[in-house]
Amino acid sequence: MAFETVQTETIYQGRAFQVRKDLVRLPDGVVTQLDIVQHVGAVTVIPLDDEDRVWFVRQYRHATGKHLLELPAGTIEPGELPEVCAAREIREEVGMRAGKLHKLGEFFLAPGYSTEYMHVFLATDLVPDPLPGDQDEFLSIERIPLSALDQSVRSGAIQDGKTLAGIYLMRL
Repeated sequence: MAFETVQTETIYQGRAFQVRKDLVRLPDGVVTQLDIVQHVGAVTVIPLDDEDRVWFVRQYRHATGKHLLELPAGTIEPGELPEVCAAREIREEVGMRAGKLHKLGEFFLAPGYSTEYMHVFLATDLVPDPLPGDQDEFLSIERIPLSALDQSVRSGAIQDGKTLAGIYLMRL
């Protein structure tokens, strides 16, 4: 089954991603238009402290109109290794440095329309070592005991996809 990109055009260039319009010839010969969000990739970090609590951030997500409870995460800078990004993001978002970072897995965030590839890390041996956060992020930190995570998921308190996937990977 062959899919052939006939034409690609960038229609929007933003700070964190670009949007392109692809004309793709399908295996049956029909040409269709696909709109793709081109993203450099990102990390999600699961900070687990010595008291078996996971550190989350609550932040307003304009697309949803809600404040969401999420694991710390961020976009990989050009040329940056995912583990370097993870180490930076945890310091920026929760003010802690990880003594140990362990990669749990990786996945496409929304493969139907985006190239964004997410790397998930477990961060342990946490010590205070903050970095300045992004100017457009207004975060509050919440800690949830491991024993209460499943209930937080079941109750709908956690609705963010990357956070749900990260919790699942940690449980494995």
